[in-house]
Amino acid sequence: MVDSGELRASGSVKTPSVLDAAVPCFALIVLLALSYLLFGDTAAQGPNQVALAFSALIAAGIAYKNGMPWSGIRDAVVQGIATGLPAIMILLAVGALIGTWALSGTIMAMVYYGLKLLSPTYFYATTALVCAVVAFGIGSSWTVAGTIGIGLMGVAAQMGLSPAIAAGAVISGAYFGDKASPLSDTVNLAAATAGSDVYAHIRESLWTSVPALALAVALFALLGRPGNFDATSILWAIEAKVRISLWAFLPLILVFLLSVLRVAPFVAIFSGALAGAVLAVILDPARVVAFANAPQLPTALALLKGCWAALATGHTGATGEKAIDAILSRGGMASMMNTVWLIITALAFGAVVEHAGLLDRLIGPLVARTRSNTGLVAAVAGTAVLSNVVTSDQYISIALPGRLFQSAFAERGLAPAMLSRVIGDTATVTSPLVPWNSCGAYMSSALGVGTLAYAGFCFFNLLNPLVTIAFTLLGWRVITLPRAESVDTNEPPKPRLRVVR
Repeated sequence: MVDSGELRASGSVKTPSVLDAAVPCFALIVLLALSYLLFGDTAAQGPNQVALAFSALIAAGIAYKNGMPWSGIRDAVVQGIATGLPAIMILLAVGALIGTWALSGTIMAMVYYGLKLLSPTYFYATTALVCAVVAFGIGSSWTVAGTIGIGLMGVAAQMGLSPAIAAGAVISGAYFGDKASPLSDTVNLAAATAGSDVYAHIRESLWTSVPALALAVALFALLGRPGNFDATSILWAIEAKVRISLWAFLPLILVFLLSVLRVAPFVAIFSGALAGAVLAVILDPARVVAFANAPQLPTALALLKGCWAALATGHTGATGEKAIDAILSRGGMASMMNTVWLIITALAFGAVVEHAGLLDRLIGPLVARTRSNTGLVAAVAGTAVLSNVVTSDQYISIALPGRLFQSAFAERGLAPAMLSRVIGDTATVTSPLVPWNSCGAYMSSALGVGTLAYAGFCFFNLLNPLVTIAFTLLGWRVITLPRAESVDTNEPPKPRLRVVR
């Protein structure tokens, strides 16, 4: 496939006008707004996908008008969707994992011991801190949300706490760990696109991430429900209806061990799903047979059917306790299909916009008009957020600012680690706040809360971009590259810190 930039350079394709670039983005915003107005909470179950597909057609029509061949547009869409296949596979694996963990009692064990150990007074703050530590250790916000995040959401439900605030606490902690861990793919991508050393990037990122997390934890502490929570009756109900065992944590431990060993996320999560199925057969085979609802089958086949059904379509609780059944009735790959549909259409739209050069056309003038370091950082932040909204893909939103602003930072003598820090502080953390972004769609599906419901409570994700802009405005951690002090050394210049106001 011929690159779109090469086509424009050859003169066979017209450079898109600002109006060309604005029309598809405006159409997307209007259609999505109408979707939420007309369909409310069910907008993500089809209407949003239609809006994204129609907006992609508008963008494709503009690209064709400017001289781009349909074959190139089609190939760009195929490649764009292909970049999302790893995320889609992880999403399906998480659906399978939730189904078998509900069957094996792993989710209920997390809820049971969570109720024993946690208090509503500090639940949100503790949730954010625990998720931050675990995500830093394994380098994956998705794995944290899809494992302990699910258990913490169950605990919040049993305590009568807000699911939206609980989801915000899980996501806040998970994304702090994700953007500060050397094991994270977003950390390595941000450093690579900005031309920075990974550890220099992490070091600088912590300067802005730690204050943002501290503020977020303080806000979560203020939102905690004061008073004592008596979980005795709930714990008795769980003990009476579900077999609780510490062995139920084995699938969770397996996922974390595989993640630390840098096993591919899909393999780690799906292995945890299979481990949940095996554990269910070992700990409570009668329950698996009952779930299979196939009295005509031999026991071995009934066990296989029950596990298979949990992987495919999820588990349905039948304890007779409404609150417990609500926790146990979820999961399965099938439960993720609306989200997969949303990701596919969102990536198709983003691929056309990127291929046609429409996003570059909108952002180019913004880069040219920046006159100060603060303006430059704010421009990176705006580009990252806009890219998360328009391209619907976190990786594009990390790579695009690095490509667009690397020369501008170099011309000002600013170190690559500063650019990579700003990218991580903006592109990485705002992705789960957009309902049709792959990260927003994933978090909503895994935690069972609408993106627009939890977005206002993702305090870390909202504060981190503001903190990085404030640091630059105050002249803190503005890293500049020194002038060459000697021609006798072949070593590249090392970044040094200088306060620039």
